[in-house]
Amino acid sequence: MADQPTTGHSANFRKGKSDGRLLNATFERNIKPVTDGLLSFLGDAGGNALEIGSGTGQHVCAFSASIPNLTWTPSEPDAIHRASIDAWRKHLNSPARTAIGIDAAANWAGQAAVGQIAPLTLVHSMNVIHIAPFAVARGIITGAGQTLQGGGFLSFYGPFKEAGRHTGEGNRQFDQGLRADNPDWGVRDVIAVTKLAESHGLMFHDLIEMPSNNRLLVYRRG
Repeated sequence: MADQPTTGHSANFRKGKSDGRLLNATFERNIKPVTDGLLSFLGDAGGNALEIGSGTGQHVCAFSASIPNLTWTPSEPDAIHRASIDAWRKHLNSPARTAIGIDAAANWAGQAAVGQIAPLTLVHSMNVIHIAPFAVARGIITGAGQTLQGGGFLSFYGPFKEAGRHTGEGNRQFDQGLRADNPDWGVRDVIAVTKLAESHGLMFHDLIEMPSNNRLLVYRRG
């Protein structure tokens, strides 16, 4: 089933080191397939990448090491998570930039910090849109449509329905748990996300299978 527990985004994080680093329980399992998936469409593309919902910071630091042609900027609305991201940056001597605060449901494309790194080659978000109101998915897509350069990519990692159906029984139960916790949460359907993306000039590019019935859903700006 999907990586995230039904109790939400922070429940998959645990106390790490005394320097403020938090640990993501699924990092070791998903980092290689996600990195490989990103490289499959990014190739040797350069430019700036923005990760929305960077969590502990482990993933963005790994991406910045494995995909060095892109300059990675992590983001998080939560100050404790931003502190963890920057603690991981320091610990690993990562080239990733300082974490910025982004409310994904708001007009984040208009933030000064985003303006300094736009236009973007990649907007990437992992395990976010199913544990947030759909307004967050809408905000990420809207902002990506405004900040991606021609040929740039938007990618979502997480569980998805395909043509209205779950990809496994575990994901169906997971979805039920999410909606019990918050009726505005839930596993999103590829069709609904694609329709929204297309309305912002982002065309479907690929749907890549990931471990634990997750997917990497990719859109490209023409």
